[in-house]
Amino acid sequence: MRMKKYIFVLLISIYSQNVLASLAIQFWQTSTGARVYFVENNALPIVDISVEFAAGSSKDTPEKSGLANLTRRMLKLGAGGMSEDEIANALADVGAQLSANFDADRAGISLRTLSHARERKQALDIFSRVIQHPEFPQDVLRREKTRIIASIKESSTKPDYMAGRTLMEMLYGEHPYGLNGAGEVETIATLQQEDLSGFYQSNYAASNAVIAIIGDIRKQEATRIAESLTAHLPDKADSKPIPPVKDPDGKIKRIAHPASQSHIQIAYPGMRRSDPDYFPLLVGNYILGGGGFVSRLMEEIRQQRGLAYSVYSFFSPLREKGPFQIGLQTKKEQSEDALALTQSVLKNFITEGPNEQELIAAKQNLIGGFPLRLDSNSKILGYLAMIGFYNLPLTYLDDYLIAVEAVTTDQIKDAFSRRIHPENMVTVIVGAID
Repeated sequence: MRMKKYIFVLLISIYSQNVLASLAIQFWQTSTGARVYFVENNALPIVDISVEFAAGSSKDTPEKSGLANLTRRMLKLGAGGMSEDEIANALADVGAQLSANFDADRAGISLRTLSHARERKQALDIFSRVIQHPEFPQDVLRREKTRIIASIKESSTKPDYMAGRTLMEMLYGEHPYGLNGAGEVETIATLQQEDLSGFYQSNYAASNAVIAIIGDIRKQEATRIAESLTAHLPDKADSKPIPPVKDPDGKIKRIAHPASQSHIQIAYPGMRRSDPDYFPLLVGNYILGGGGFVSRLMEEIRQQRGLAYSVYSFFSPLREKGPFQIGLQTKKEQSEDALALTQSVLKNFITEGPNEQELIAAKQNLIGGFPLRLDSNSKILGYLAMIGFYNLPLTYLDDYLIAVEAVTTDQIKDAFSRRIHPENMVTVIVGAID
């Protein structure tokens, strides 16, 4: 068994090293202070670029909840003298695409374009306008506010949304991570053009920017692109740090809902992206509830007792402690039994830790699936942006497999026992029996 394990890890390591050998990450800073992470890849005539800022929902205030998301949303809806239709048509003309990402920590926008000179030049011109010269036009702002408010109202009737929102409020309280990224109906309605402009000026500075580039260009051209995308950004960003996360008091909230099933969510402050316990918690969670049908939660709750079709757990690492969550759906009349069993499985896992067979299987799956995380430029771009934003080492991708393979059962048990306290977890049941 040990020999098979060794051969498997060796073969995967050789394959992964060949993949990673082509991912030589180059790093530098622009003249304006933006951090740049670049990988040259000539396999396809495509360039992918993202620019991210510390401008996520944690930068909101309760009075202006939703401002960060609305600002990010409006960037490509009118900029640099071009309307949203002109921007869309000009991008379509050269086959380029804009996309965006947003969470509690980050707000960013990405460009995919052909690397040929004409198409790349036109796409980059538009991308530069969007990032550096947004206009937040009044008529578009009114329309987008109406859309967001309608979406919030619709989502607020759905049990999974209700459970998620309530859970984050219970978990984080007044901490910025407890704010709804989309905002609230009342706060969105009050936001004005000057609010968006002010937020942009305070949070979209070059010193606050992380640029990730991968594709069919040389470093000299990547350097020129990075400079052009940051030369006219605001001068200085809001440097106020995100406060540390406090541990919650254990609470259970039951919310009546006409749905036929109860939606159960449980949470506790988990880990930071740069957490020293990152890999023991990662591997341990795969065994507990992140590994699908091979996880303990799935085996005990679905396979053995049929209390839920699906049950899962995951960590969402952020700059400060992101949530560790467990979720499942079950028939209303089974909700209390399902919750009690879930809590029992978690407590047992924390007390006893995983066994050696579970650890071997988890490592094989995590290591074996790792190359699939790097099988496209867009996936690699996401890793470059993450490495840059959280100041992770340039060797992060190379070190990943080694770190996973080094995890032991004792490390998992130790990390979970120190970091996750079931008695203090917060729980929401939407669709509880009246």
